[in-house]
Amino acid sequence: MSFRVRLTREAAEDLAQLFDVVLERELQRHDGDLELVERALQAIKDGMSTLRTSLFTCRKAGQSPFVRELVIPFGRSGYVALFEIIDAEDVVVTAVRHQLEDDYH
Repeated sequence: MSFRVRLTREAAEDLAQLFDVVLERELQRHDGDLELVERALQAIKDGMSTLRTSLFTCRKAGQSPFVRELVIPFGRSGYVALFEIIDAEDVVVTAVRHQLEDDYH
């Protein structure tokens, strides 16, 4: 079984903000690694692709068994994607954050 994975507008905005933060940080460093930005985005994309087949391996996020968090390793920490299993075919990513952030936006 394969699920369709969609992002809400808010999740897409989260990804854009994460991209901007990493890019800005690397631009400010004397020896900044601009390829790091692309690798971070690729790690997030690769992580989210696992949602097509491995939803229930992700940890629950609250009371509902259908709201879960995907941990996406990257570097010393990584990212966390909050998603909801809508039905037998669809998954919606509702937020994405860096693991060191306090909570979702």
